[in-house]
Amino acid sequence: MCRVVDLKQAVLAKNDETAHALRTELTARGTTVVNLLSSPGSGKTALLERELSLAWQRKVPVAALTADLATENDAVRLARSGVPVKQVLTDGLCHLEAGMLGRHLDGWLADDTRLLFVENVGNLVCPASYDLGESLRVVLASVTEGEDKPLKYPTAFGLAHLVVVTKTDIAVAVEFDEEAFRAHVQQVNPGVEVVLTSARSGVGIGELLERALAVGDGAGVHEPVMAQQPAHGHHHHHHDHHPDPDPDPDHGGGDVEHDHGDGNVHTHPAVTTRPR
Repeated sequence: MCRVVDLKQAVLAKNDETAHALRTELTARGTTVVNLLSSPGSGKTALLERELSLAWQRKVPVAALTADLATENDAVRLARSGVPVKQVLTDGLCHLEAGMLGRHLDGWLADDTRLLFVENVGNLVCPASYDLGESLRVVLASVTEGEDKPLKYPTAFGLAHLVVVTKTDIAVAVEFDEEAFRAHVQQVNPGVEVVLTSARSGVGIGELLERALAVGDGAGVHEPVMAQQPAHGHHHHHHDHHPDPDPDPDHGGGDVEHDHGDGNVHTHPAVTTRPR
């Protein structure tokens, strides 16, 4: 078991090093990376298309990279905005890693790109443990997913710099309890901002773009309490703290299989935290 833990920790440590180098390189050339995480079907692509179109209209140099297990459907949709878009097919891997991102940017990302939006693979488990060299990490949840989503996925929501609620145009129809959702978000990530959006009605469109531009201009980002806890062992983001890989209660021992909602069941080694 120790060997499995050591191997997983080594993989994450290597990813952290790569992410730090990538963040340093992109920041030096004026590019801000925004990492978007959500469950499948959250409306992430629809919202991102609206934000990219707005950036195009404002002549802000932006680009988008979208990752999926299969198909290029999302890239086709995002390309309608007029900005450079690249599709990454992970061939079954349920998350992006910093090294993968760096390789796909090499020779593709224009030097004058001010913002790079990365649409991560649709699930809230694996991607939460991998720093991509982003300066802004955003977790999205639709009103259809339930108010307890932040409690079910505490690492994803607990490490977010910003939380975005999507599909608010149908909030009344699905009886979404905004107050309860906000309370659950604050429980796992005290002080993080929650933004309400609707790609259909236009509510909140431009909020994500404005916050990303502000970060690029030097504005500070929210510092999650979870990222500041030394017990997590690895470092992540601005203070280089890293979350426990798969810290969910059902990952207590042995290999764990779980369905990320993408129709595929993935196996991950269980991990316990070791002080370094």
